[in-house]
Amino acid sequence: MSFPLLTVTAAVPAVGAILTAAVPAARRTAAKWLALLFSLATLALAVLVAVRFEPGGDRYQLTESHAWIADFGVRYELGVDGIGVVLIALTALLIPFVIGAGWHDADPLETNSSRWRPTQGFFALILLVEAMVIISFEATDVFLFYIFFEAMLIPMYFLIGGFGDRAHSGSDENAAAQRSYAAVKFLLYNLVGGLIMLAAVIGLYVVAGNFSLQEIAAARAAGTLDMATNTERLLFLGFFFAFAVKAPLWPLHTWLPNAMGEATAPVAVLITAVVDKVGTFAMLRFCLGLFPEASKWATPVILVLALISIVYGALVAVGQRDIKRLVAYASISHFGFIILGIFAMTSQGQSGATLYMVNHGLSTAALMLVAGFLISRRGSRLIADYGGVQKVAPVLAGTFLIGGLATLSLPGLAPFVSEFLVLVGTFARYPVVGIIATVGIVLAALYTLVLYQRTMTGPVKEEVRTMPDLRLREVLVVAPLIALLIGLGVYPKVLTDIVNPAVKHTMSDVKQTDPKPEVAVEAKNGEGSK
Repeated sequence: MSFPLLTVTAAVPAVGAILTAAVPAARRTAAKWLALLFSLATLALAVLVAVRFEPGGDRYQLTESHAWIADFGVRYELGVDGIGVVLIALTALLIPFVIGAGWHDADPLETNSSRWRPTQGFFALILLVEAMVIISFEATDVFLFYIFFEAMLIPMYFLIGGFGDRAHSGSDENAAAQRSYAAVKFLLYNLVGGLIMLAAVIGLYVVAGNFSLQEIAAARAAGTLDMATNTERLLFLGFFFAFAVKAPLWPLHTWLPNAMGEATAPVAVLITAVVDKVGTFAMLRFCLGLFPEASKWATPVILVLALISIVYGALVAVGQRDIKRLVAYASISHFGFIILGIFAMTSQGQSGATLYMVNHGLSTAALMLVAGFLISRRGSRLIADYGGVQKVAPVLAGTFLIGGLATLSLPGLAPFVSEFLVLVGTFARYPVVGIIATVGIVLAALYTLVLYQRTMTGPVKEEVRTMPDLRLREVLVVAPLIALLIGLGVYPKVLTDIVNPAVKHTMSDVKQTDPKPEVAVEAKNGEGSK
């Protein structure tokens, strides 16, 4: 099509970021509304992308291709498959809620001018991250993807370090030091992963002569590109390491609890529900698409790491005293399920992993944003500082419960469908791995229900007796997320119809077919057979 829809979808939040940052300092409210307006415009464009996309059509659609750095084979090349479409929609959907939830998070503190923070910058950085994430989901040129994969670290660094959580038990100086530590750790971990990936990107160009995902796939199919086994494995490891840091996968996960704990609740949602999805998405698009044989070679080790992430993340979440760090470790466990589904190498597993990316984004956003509303009222992230909240703020407690139940994948809510598909797909090829992974389900029920019991039930603590319930703005932020969790839990077909054709292409890349179940059938002569 002649209209560059994908470019415009990524450009609108980028333009919004520039205009929001340019709003005069005295017009903070105007900056907020401008940012919200641009996020809603991006959502409308993302919906248009989904409507224009034909699930049964070409693998990559709405494509754009223009010469960029011709001497090095770099092109401005965009295209979306079903997996990219649903993740663009997730990103565009969550950003308005992130902005709405963080409406007052960057307001200056009149009582202490030294802690003033530029409101315009906060919302401009959120829109800038959105633009970079969307174009990462659209890029089919490896070099173009790498640029935005790395560039999104810069606005995220400032969002974590410059706009940290106000609910901190220590002094202002200690809080600032903790924020700086979390931001630097986030940046260093991801930069190291990115530098290793850069070496692999250069190596890919040396081997393939270009960076186009589609051209490299076509050359493989035609037999004109034959990577040496060791070369392919080294390149795979370079890409996978960067994506595993971003995901995050154990043992490269340790930056996430610090970043989510010190960031504001909306920025924590931006980290785990939006930015981290780029890592798991890239495993599907680039690791499996570019290095199919190496992906199968590395599968046993990756499955073990995914299992450790599932069980370790859930176990550590059980012992957390900080609400936000509990959600962070729960997310590590959930990302383990996503990576497990990707490398189970079955259509059910990969469909479930893609749905898990979407559903985890919705459930984590709901739980973390309500937790943020709770923390802002009490001024503490510690679980022990709460008790009996459901008696004084029933709407807050009710939405917190639904978000928690979605996190533990209760049947009837969206995450159940994706987790079920991941486990079914894993059982089909690796039954022992599937059995071990179910431990994470039990532990998820434990940390979620214990969190709810300790904060929402029991005697009302003196400090929460005057706690107000959710306000209209907060209800408008949470209610649509709850509705989507229920709607997609009852009718996931709206997503699976888009995702499944893309998964078939991915399975074809790695030359895998689903294992055929051995089921006893009745033979015509009356004798049982297999």
